[in-house]
Parts: sequence; C-alpha cells; structure tokens
Amino acid sequence: MVSEVHHVELIKGISEQMKPILSKSPQAIYIYLDDNHKVCNKRFAELLGYKSPKEWSEVEAPLADVVEEDQQGVIDAYMNASKRMVASSVEVRLKNIQTGTIVKTRMIVAPFGHAGHVFTVHFFDII
Repeated sequence: MVSEVHHVELIKGISEQMKPILSKSPQAIYIYLDDNHKVCNKRFAELLGYKSPKEWSEVEAPLADVVEEDQQGVIDAYMNASKRMVASSVEVRLKNIQTGTIVKTRMIVAPFGHAGHVFTVHFFDII
C-alpha cells in the first residue's frame, strides 16, 4: 500500500514537472513508471481512440495498443532506456481502439529521472 501511494505521488509529480511539454508538444507522448503508473498527453490518448488521458492511464496492459509483431521492439526500447539509460528510436504500429485503424509511428524512448526513480518518456510521430 505504501508503495502504491508513493508511485501515485511520483506520477503526479512528474506530470506536473512535464506539464509544459505534455500540453504544448505536437507529438503524442506518454511517461511510464510501470503498467499501473503512467500518464499521457491528450494527443496520445486521441491517437489511440481513448476519450481522455485518464482513460488510457487506467488500462493495465500498455502494449495492448501495439500491433503484436511490434511489441518486442517496444519492450527492447523500454529495457534500453530503463536499464541501460540509452535512448532508442523504433517504428511502431499502434491500433486505435475505436476504429481498429493501424497507425504507423516513429517512437523515441528516453530515460528520465524524477525523485530518484527512472521513468521512460515515449514520443510518437505519425509516419
């Protein structure tokens, strides 16, 4: 329980710190600590067909929106960022949950430190 409260506070803190980027960037963005503790901007939520960033953040399987064949690439990029502190760029196909449309994107994943924890920040451009 203490860990859960701590992680919720971490997400609130990083959301506030990154608010100018999340709200002003033309890119779709999400920030990830773990499956239950993540935040995205409106652009990312809309790209995937969610009504709001909050709706997306409540989904416990973040790879559910990634085409199955591209999931390992996303996992590898995440591991590079979170364990090796190396940014990666990879092509990823995402699936819109409302329309079923497949969207080709270029994802950049970078490590980001906040309050002694490593988060990953994911930036998406449609290609």
